[in-house]
Amino acid sequence: MEKSSNHDLPAPYWNPLLAGILLGVVLLATFVITGHGLGATGFTTRLTAWFGMYLAPVATNANDYLGGMIEEGKPLDAWITWQVIGVALGALISAFLANRIAFKLDGKKFLGGSKRPLTALFGGILAGFGARIAAGCTSGLGLSGAAVLSLAGFAFLGTFFAVGLLTSRFMKEEK
Repeated sequence: MEKSSNHDLPAPYWNPLLAGILLGVVLLATFVITGHGLGATGFTTRLTAWFGMYLAPVATNANDYLGGMIEEGKPLDAWITWQVIGVALGALISAFLANRIAFKLDGKKFLGGSKRPLTALFGGILAGFGARIAAGCTSGLGLSGAAVLSLAGFAFLGTFFAVGLLTSRFMKEEK
């Protein structure tokens, strides 16, 4: 019988209070250093403009929404691009160091199995579209908006948590 060593086990999660305090410090530092809060959906818009600049330059330039981002020819040359890249790399390094990298498909009871990647992609596209309509994602509108006492930020957070709680009740698997 082979014994599992402790180095194979994932590191425990951080204390939620400490993690929340550190997230607040990061948010404050982001405002002080960059003049902007946290956010991610602006990057996806800039990425769309960048692709459009090469795939359909005339249509992208004529688009009121995307055209202004490609005027200088560098739509990815913005603070939000580096923020998103930094968050992604930081999360990857953190997950690796905590031994929490695993490739698996969760949610077998509801929309699971072989359909899971497609339903996750469709849900991600809907979430991104909703974030653009709402003028911000969870971090941009929720965290940064609430930090500057924006009514939209508080309305978003309340709705986000209420819908999340309701959805979790309907999607909960019986044990």
